[in-house]
Amino acid sequence: MLQTPSGGAGQGAAATDSGLMSIGTVLNALRDEFPDITISKIRFLESEGLVEPRRTPAGYRKFGAHDVERLAEVLRMQRDHYLPLKVIREHLDAVERGEAVALPRVGRQRAGEAVPEPAESPTVARIGRDELLAAAGVDEEELKEWESYGLLAPLPDGAYDAETVTVASLVVELGRFGIEPRHLRVMKAAADRDAGLVDQVVAPLKRHRNPQTRAHAQARTKELAGLAVQLHAALVQSALGVRLP
Repeated sequence: MLQTPSGGAGQGAAATDSGLMSIGTVLNALRDEFPDITISKIRFLESEGLVEPRRTPAGYRKFGAHDVERLAEVLRMQRDHYLPLKVIREHLDAVERGEAVALPRVGRQRAGEAVPEPAESPTVARIGRDELLAAAGVDEEELKEWESYGLLAPLPDGAYDAETVTVASLVVELGRFGIEPRHLRVMKAAADRDAGLVDQVVAPLKRHRNPQTRAHAQARTKELAGLAVQLHAALVQSALGVRLP
């Protein structure tokens, strides 16, 4: 069972008297089991409808114990079963409705079972251009500017990877501090280099003839991406002489 902060005096000001927690407190509650969890990841899972925290009049997120347990279950299902977020959401919603549903299995093998052939490319959640504009709260001209600097890019069919919502939200937040999209090109270049390095490591696994090995490539990619994000955050904090909560 995930240990969430209690409502006692030792919890601090991050939670309200009713036991609701800030996103920073939720992050700390999840970190023991999921070391690579980030605030951006929690926000992304919220944008995908996996959790629905309350909002204060000022717009701050407040999470209850049920929200934290649900987030932990989502992260476990991603880590242990490699399930798409859509499948996870539908499964958890069915469980909460009281339906008796079996956990879907993707790419898992038991003794004596045949290994299912994984898809060459994982299915990712997608959103349309209008949905992205609405989610980010920007207009068409701003989105075009971001695309011109390579911060966002549509998929071949014109839709966007759902993770783009997180990128767009962070670009907006940085803009409030006077950091313009043109200033973020160096971050995009660094991210591309990190992605290229990870891809070099997992490329032999992706090309392997064994389907289990190819399926493992996705898990290895996620693991390396998480480590790269952690290292980048640590380097930035070290350079600035600060430590984030």
